[in-house]
Amino acid sequence: MSTYRDFTAPIGSRRATVLRTVGTRERRSHLTAPRVPTVGIDIGGTKVMAGVVDADGNILEMLRTETPDKSKSPKVVEDTIAELVLDLSDRHDVHAVGIGAAGWVDADRNRVLFAPHLSWRNEPLRDRLSGRLSVPVLVDNDANTAAWAEWRFGAGRDEDHLVMITLGTGIGGAILEDGQVKRGKYGVAGEFGHMQVVPGGHRCPCGNRGCWEQYSSGNALVREARELAAADSPVAYGIIEHVKGSIGDITGPMITELARDGDAMCIELLQDIGQWLGVGIANLAAALDPSCFVIGGGVSAADDLLIGPARDAFKRHLTGRGYRPEARIVRAQLGPEAGMVGAADLARLVARRFRRAKRRRVERYERYERYTQSLRSTQETP
Repeated sequence: MSTYRDFTAPIGSRRATVLRTVGTRERRSHLTAPRVPTVGIDIGGTKVMAGVVDADGNILEMLRTETPDKSKSPKVVEDTIAELVLDLSDRHDVHAVGIGAAGWVDADRNRVLFAPHLSWRNEPLRDRLSGRLSVPVLVDNDANTAAWAEWRFGAGRDEDHLVMITLGTGIGGAILEDGQVKRGKYGVAGEFGHMQVVPGGHRCPCGNRGCWEQYSSGNALVREARELAAADSPVAYGIIEHVKGSIGDITGPMITELARDGDAMCIELLQDIGQWLGVGIANLAAALDPSCFVIGGGVSAADDLLIGPARDAFKRHLTGRGYRPEARIVRAQLGPEAGMVGAADLARLVARRFRRAKRRRVERYERYERYTQSLRSTQETP
């Protein structure tokens, strides 16, 4: 498929209507979408993952590269994405590209309104890449794409009302109802991490105080561990010894590893994070009443060390507890590739447009061949 490099017509604008109406057709269309390979892109603060994914959610090939520095221009990030897609398209018949971006994406899924780890500010990402790649491009928030993947292929299968919580540096989230991602009027629904849970609490990078992600996230976990270590707390001696006194080397995965090995402080810190997680989930249950919460993101690797306390806190804080059905709380199954798989699968919903255009090009070529052959036959006839 190296011909993608040679075709640069600005066709993104002609796809706008199709892409804007995809959301209302998701549940119906994913069952009838063409079973063709598509590329999913997951763009985070530190890495860009690109993979070719088949119709059953299997990753056929995957590439990784570092995310360009935040100071770099938007074009540098777009160049990185285009290079990955073109590399994969040399070996696979790619029919569409889906992008899961760590940022706010508008309701039309064209512009990245804001990305905290990138230089995107109201960036028309879909239109820019559509013209360069000559295949349909779909852009969505990375939590939405991860939730879609878990609903289609992972822990949320067969759930009609699902909420996904992604615990990483902060907290992201997504809502699926009746097989549709609920993006809100302006496309930025699911920013659960910035619900205020402690008035006047810890300052959040968003500018407010007491946001949920300041109490239940990877940053919160590391902050608490480093504060105890800096205070030379007796309960922190284990982790201080592990990092040989270099407190800045304390990380979330390290805390999880030590907790699994039985370190009492690390176990307690994960319990605290889990309890705050349960409180927030209870609030979301009061507002949204889903049947299932799927917990993903890097911090979810702690598994029952985190999710067990979250379930307990959820039961204690759930409105109407004891007199209403309780949502399941489960760990995501697809791991760090969920956003990439979900982006690719959502892109299949617009792949049929490329297939139709490709079929029309083939038909035009065949008609031209028949015409030229007929013309030659006529000229050769005495």
